[in-house]
Amino acid sequence: MRKTRLFAALTALLAATTVAAPASWGSAPGPDHRGGDRTCAHRHLMFCEDFATLRGGGATGGRGWTTDTANGTLSVERDASRHNKHLRIRTEGNGKAFLQVDGVRPPANSFWGRVRLRVDAFPTAPDWAHWTMVEATGEGPGYIRPLGGQYVPNLGKNLWGVGSDGGPTGDWTAWRESAPATAGVWQCVEWRMDASDNRISVWIDGKPKPELTVSTRDHGGADTDFVFPKFDTVKIGWQLYQGNPSPSSYDVRMDDIALDGRRIGC
Repeated sequence: MRKTRLFAALTALLAATTVAAPASWGSAPGPDHRGGDRTCAHRHLMFCEDFATLRGGGATGGRGWTTDTANGTLSVERDASRHNKHLRIRTEGNGKAFLQVDGVRPPANSFWGRVRLRVDAFPTAPDWAHWTMVEATGEGPGYIRPLGGQYVPNLGKNLWGVGSDGGPTGDWTAWRESAPATAGVWQCVEWRMDASDNRISVWIDGKPKPELTVSTRDHGGADTDFVFPKFDTVKIGWQLYQGNPSPSSYDVRMDDIALDGRRIGC
């Protein structure tokens, strides 16, 4: 009887003192990369880069990727507080700097993506300043942008939005007021490209954002079908399209970039 009471007391003590893990990875301010530099070590994915094996300094390419830049740079940096590496993206004005993955051949033209990211500051001028962080292209018209957003002046904030340009539906960004873009925090963002209905879906810190979903007939462009090209290239980084923005330069941090035919998760 005494042993039973002692076991029960110890169990209660452990339950009271154990701190539950956060519901979503990386949702708190500041760096929170609990996965470290091990994302790609034992994973068989369509594409994966965690920057663990790259030297610090200017980045011109890695395992299966090159760069696409204009008034922008990519560099690999180590964060002393996390003891691991990440990609730093810096652009001036309306520059761009992307990690570019070529030769992408997703099964059935559909795939999942995942990236951990932190944007130091989003644009506050000019009005309707538009930015992209992920762009997919291929055989056929259209620059498909599953992750991007826009500064909405009447709300005074930047909002996440899915978009496209160059295809039959025109140039559009379907931002939503319920999806504010927050600067200065690490977040894990996932997206799915489903060619069966030309559907793009987004998750932030593991939580679905159904309001950001677009599809063949439900999108933000002209009243015609939104159709994917046959994907072969994915670019991940930062581009701002308007000149003379405020702030005049942008710093974006990215880590644990992955693409696959199945959900990768955070």
